[in-house]
Amino acid sequence: MSKEANSLRLKYLQGYSEQLLNQVRKLIDEQGLGHYIKQRYDNTHTIQSDKALYSYVNKIKQENLRSAPQIDKVLFDNRLDLTHRALGLHTAVSRIQGGKLKAKKEIRIASLFKDAAPEFLEMIVVHELAHLKEQDHNKAFYKLCTYMLPDYHQKEFDLRVYLTAKELGQI
Repeated sequence: MSKEANSLRLKYLQGYSEQLLNQVRKLIDEQGLGHYIKQRYDNTHTIQSDKALYSYVNKIKQENLRSAPQIDKVLFDNRLDLTHRALGLHTAVSRIQGGKLKAKKEIRIASLFKDAAPEFLEMIVVHELAHLKEQDHNKAFYKLCTYMLPDYHQKEFDLRVYLTAKELGQI
């Protein structure tokens, strides 16, 4: 396989060490990537409605970010997908109410996470909640993510492996 085709197969894993990428390539070649994910994350969560997702997000927010702004809307979004490289979005929709400008905070999670492992949903929620305090993906942002979810980086890596396996048809 050409180097270009190989890098396309690992588009979700760019930036990781060559040693780690070689391990993933070996699993891909042996058709073992799906097995790796299923071995580590063998169940799915029960959060299927936007109402349940809102409650779940607010619970994590209350446990970790009490002083962060109120979240007005949380939902699974069918329009977010891997082609846009967006697994979740945080937005502030500004509206004028009674002569005042009000910003409504929204979190949208890609619908593909309705059928994912609970650890992946938690990682995406933590990521989007961290954006309430830190807009950029900087050191403070990732420090906040690991405060809320100590093994955040491992879960993020495994989520990227999951997306790669899904795209390659190994899950």
